[in-house]
Amino acid sequence: MTGEMNNTRRSFLKSSLAIGAWAALPGVAHALTAGSRLYPIGLQLFTVRAQLPKDYEGTLARIAAIGYQEVEAAGFFGHSATDVKRIMARVGLRCVSAHYALPDLLKPEARIVDFAHTLGLRYVVCASPWSAHPAHLTQYPGGTWNGIQHAMTLDDWKWTAEQLQRLGERFHDAGIQLAYHTHTMSFEKHGDTDGFAVLMQGTTTEMVALELDCGWAVAAGQNPVELLHRYPKRIQMLHVKDMKPAKPGTPPWDYVPTEMGRGTIDYAPILQAARKTAVKHVFVEQDDLDVPVWEALKIDYRVMARIDRA
Repeated sequence: MTGEMNNTRRSFLKSSLAIGAWAALPGVAHALTAGSRLYPIGLQLFTVRAQLPKDYEGTLARIAAIGYQEVEAAGFFGHSATDVKRIMARVGLRCVSAHYALPDLLKPEARIVDFAHTLGLRYVVCASPWSAHPAHLTQYPGGTWNGIQHAMTLDDWKWTAEQLQRLGERFHDAGIQLAYHTHTMSFEKHGDTDGFAVLMQGTTTEMVALELDCGWAVAAGQNPVELLHRYPKRIQMLHVKDMKPAKPGTPPWDYVPTEMGRGTIDYAPILQAARKTAVKHVFVEQDDLDVPVWEALKIDYRVMARIDRA
């Protein structure tokens, strides 16, 4: 998911618009899906967070019509697990994973395990870290998300690791895999270590998998291929997003996402490296948009399909 981004957006060139129109032609989505060799092309539904509350089923149907096969939820907008399962079946999508905030995962009354079982989720994902005493996060200038980005302490990361390991054991006993989604702040230094290292040391592969957000990892100065080589069993899902060029010295949280193929990240070697690991699902995610969302999703799908068939 995204940090707080500049809302100013530039229009794409006419060639980009042509790509979106091409992907919308009848039969193109089916042709791109046929013969796919790497992963089902998935979408993180945070991308359509503005559309889902207005027309939940219609939005999902349009996603499926583009050619996406799997989705990862970021909220259910008041729908029951039974309703979501029926809607997914009607439109032809598989919902295999869902994001939750850590405080919500820690609430026993949330009954997330029951919801996940009914819907058929394979993964429940902790979307970001938290603190045992979160006032310094919630009262941070600019809001809680800014606090999580800039004010996490080493003790906060250690506490997060402890909670994730305990939650992972609970979900594991229920037949569900817990995962943690990486952000730029995961790689922010705290002396000679960082939050990511604390999580790796404080949790086990069996109980806490990783969902590597490749775009934000690159923004934080990491190499996704190297991370995949280092954690071939731990990393089990990927978020893929492209990033606009950034000036030297740009803080990681100020990098700006863009449509796949329009930025600086070469995903071919990343996805090839993922094939040799435990990665099972890959989700496109657009935190911010330069073009209308449906045009963006067609562009993203086309690029992913081209990489997939290379």
